[in-house]
Amino acid sequence: MNKLPLEARVRILNLLVEGSSLRSISRVCDVSINTVTKLLIDAGHVCAAFHDDKVRNVTAKRVQCDEIWSFCYTKQKNVKGAKAAPANAGDVWTWTGLEADTKLIVSWMVGGRDSDYAMGLMDDLRSRLANRVQLTTDGHKAYLEAVEGAFGADIDYAMLVKLYGESSEAEKRYSPAECIGCRKTRIEGNPDPAHVSTSYTERHNLTMRMQMRRFTRLTNAFSKKIENHCHSLALYFVWYNWVRLHKAHKVTPAMAAGLTDKLMEMKDIVALIDDAEMKATIQRRGAFLSVPQSN
Repeated sequence: MNKLPLEARVRILNLLVEGSSLRSISRVCDVSINTVTKLLIDAGHVCAAFHDDKVRNVTAKRVQCDEIWSFCYTKQKNVKGAKAAPANAGDVWTWTGLEADTKLIVSWMVGGRDSDYAMGLMDDLRSRLANRVQLTTDGHKAYLEAVEGAFGADIDYAMLVKLYGESSEAEKRYSPAECIGCRKTRIEGNPDPAHVSTSYTERHNLTMRMQMRRFTRLTNAFSKKIENHCHSLALYFVWYNWVRLHKAHKVTPAMAAGLTDKLMEMKDIVALIDDAEMKATIQRRGAFLSVPQSN
């Protein structure tokens, strides 16, 4: 099977996490868009498994959670009239749990914005933490039951509810209303009011929009398949946690969190892809050899 050189694959993956679209990468790197897509899919699979395996037993102090909106295939209001719309077409929300001190993305999830996905995020977050933490979310009501179900009383939890004023007609379409204040509400435990904040996770939402072309507003770069949307996110989160040096720490979030003492490079992700392909090949050969051969 033909395979791109290591340098070419590293370049493609770097472009994917630097906000380039599939077609622009295809042009810049002089490869087929199918080649770029396959590399994204392969990277997405191994990165999702890598995050699931490595981001465990995290010692944290303060965790902030939020959701960021995007859409797949078409916006929710246009799904009924869309031709051949897939089952997951419409609004897509990416849920994240970020550790405020190290900036580590501890947990993430893709789906709707209802209570089932809130519960999924909190259950996953709880399974990755090593200790009791202070948790802050926005005022989304789905968090209330989800946090209670995942943590019970073993958490210091508060909600930060932002209060908005009226916006002018020109600003209503693309800009949020002016924030005129915030209300901090203790929900469980004894959260420190000075650290009831979602500022870091909201700033991270901007980073996501800047680093992944699929999140860019008012373009045709949105995801057409939910699977590729998830692959892009899986690659991004491993790059963000393990490869990208955070300006505040001069190390990666994974290093700041004590999950590793080594700086990971994009070529290491390529190595993960190669290892996964090798294991799959060995399994296929083993399955073939185990089948009785007729004379």
